[in-house]
Amino acid sequence: MGELLSGIFSSPYWPYALALVSAMLLIGFMLVSAIFSVWMERKVAGRIQDRLGPTRVGGKFGWLQTLADGMKLLVKEDIIPASADHFLFRLGPYIALVGSFLAFIALPYGNNVVANDMNIAVFFMLAVLSTEVFGVILIGYGSGSKWSLFGGMREAAQMVSYEVPMALCVIVPVIVAHTMNLSDFARVDPSAPMLESRSLMWNWYIFHDPFTFCAFWTYFTCATASCKRAPFDLAEAESELVAGFHTEYSGFRWLSIFMAEYGSMFAVSGIACLLFLGGWHIGVLPDDISNLLGGYNGASNIYLWVLGNVVNVVVFIAKGWTLVFIMMWVRWTLPRLRIDQVMMTCLKYLLPISCVLLMGVSMWSLLVPYVVQKYFPWGMFAACILLGLMVLRQMIFWAKEPPGTGMPGMWSMTGMSSYQGAKPK
Repeated sequence: MGELLSGIFSSPYWPYALALVSAMLLIGFMLVSAIFSVWMERKVAGRIQDRLGPTRVGGKFGWLQTLADGMKLLVKEDIIPASADHFLFRLGPYIALVGSFLAFIALPYGNNVVANDMNIAVFFMLAVLSTEVFGVILIGYGSGSKWSLFGGMREAAQMVSYEVPMALCVIVPVIVAHTMNLSDFARVDPSAPMLESRSLMWNWYIFHDPFTFCAFWTYFTCATASCKRAPFDLAEAESELVAGFHTEYSGFRWLSIFMAEYGSMFAVSGIACLLFLGGWHIGVLPDDISNLLGGYNGASNIYLWVLGNVVNVVVFIAKGWTLVFIMMWVRWTLPRLRIDQVMMTCLKYLLPISCVLLMGVSMWSLLVPYVVQKYFPWGMFAACILLGLMVLRQMIFWAKEPPGTGMPGMWSMTGMSSYQGAKPK
């Protein structure tokens, strides 16, 4: 995108202006995304746990409550404990925020819509996202509180541990695509046959083979844990009636910590979309929308090409927020794990599974006949569609049943007196 526009604007200062505009757009998107994520978190929690507050207050759809909380955090007094290291206390939240922000530099939102199109974009994003742990450690240590220090140490151990299986799962589609450039995962080869186009849903890498399919779910689990989301949110230590590593924070610095968390949630979701879910493609068209409308890189009509890229960006953001929604859904559904269970899940289960997936996808490419590799994605896609329809049918069946009769675990209680699902005798 920058090279295309540089040909139009030949000023020597144009690259610096473009870098500044890109940075401001990314920061603005992080802010808007964080505000939207806070609103969505409340709505998801309110609907799943039947909380009256998030489903009632805040004006139309609850937007005013989110804006009121944002204003409160901006004007709230920022207190630093007397025993805290003032320099580290101030520095920690911004290091965590910068680590999350830098990941967006290499994240492509559409066809050539990326701040910096890197050949090692996958490695760069994983590397800068891992720097958030330094901010967490400084936050815990600089607070001068034992509870904050405990929370920071637990989060450091958790993030460093889960980064290993997450990186191994990322390598699985990298082996298939033979590239580490995130844009290449979604770019379409114009010379490829229509039914083999990477933009079509059944040709996405999640359906490529059984190992990439399992790698997506393993990666998403590790990404949820690396973002400090339940059931892996031991860094917050809510069972100890403290907020973990950020116990002593308030006001804008507390806001910066949570902006980094929500930014990381969208960043890891964006990686999942590009590696496994077709990136910015809808999944039903044989080519990129921008290329279909305006030709390759706008050769036919630059305005239609830009319009197509707007659609690409909207589709990509919608996919990313859908995965963020699933993270929230899991948080307000599953109970929290103990710290030993969190570490055991990573080291005893997810790490061996990711190693098996890495070895399996390598053997798949070498040993499986070409005919099987060609038609397996269609079978996997059809099986997933069938499974999704079965789940949808079961959900509709549960919704029609009276309380206590839909869930299998409650069948034995439907005949008890005074139970809400019992039939009168």
